[in-house]
Amino acid sequence: MAEVVYAKHNMKPIFCAVTGPETAGWFREPLTAAEDINGLKIRFAGLGGRVMQRVGASITMLPAGEIFQALETGVIDATEFSQPLTDRALGFSRIAKFNYYPGWHQPFSATHVVVNLDVWSEMRSSDQALLEGLCTAGVARNLGYSEAMQGPIVRGLGDVGVSARALPDDLLARLRAAANEVLDEEAGRDADFATILASQREFQEVYGEWRRLAYPPPTTEGQ
Repeated sequence: MAEVVYAKHNMKPIFCAVTGPETAGWFREPLTAAEDINGLKIRFAGLGGRVMQRVGASITMLPAGEIFQALETGVIDATEFSQPLTDRALGFSRIAKFNYYPGWHQPFSATHVVVNLDVWSEMRSSDQALLEGLCTAGVARNLGYSEAMQGPIVRGLGDVGVSARALPDDLLARLRAAANEVLDEEAGRDADFATILASQREFQEVYGEWRRLAYPPPTTEGQ
């Protein structure tokens, strides 16, 4: 499906890296109910930002280098950015003492190597296979590394006075409803988006049957 979309721009995409979910954000004050999000000034990007606006937040977009100062001075009340390992390096835990989960807006991040389609067509099949094989290995290594590195960071949050918490159930429900509205609106404007969204929703439904049968439900211990 990605190849069809990229081909319209004369490009060949090769899936080459993936990382797992981000956090739902770093907040200066705790969230106890959905209403607590109303009026908060939050750094948020993309479609997720539109969803946050819909549930009542005031959204701003800042580059990475400006987020810490904005938190420190109170220009913003909260921020999302990346996974715990990356966020720690930016110092968010020094100011925002409430780190929320799950990363509903970005359950994974996919990275592609993009090759000009004319160049790709001229490459030897062995070179094409080599590049695709390298990227396949990169996906496995990258996902394994990024997943393994987050646990120690989260475990150590308490040592720096940070509380890692789940979003309130009523807020998560509002986010889910608002996200579906935003996705449907975007699908109405973009045929490619609509095709991909329909495919993802179908996969989610079908895979959900397997997940419910094959995996034990989460426990309070997080096992």
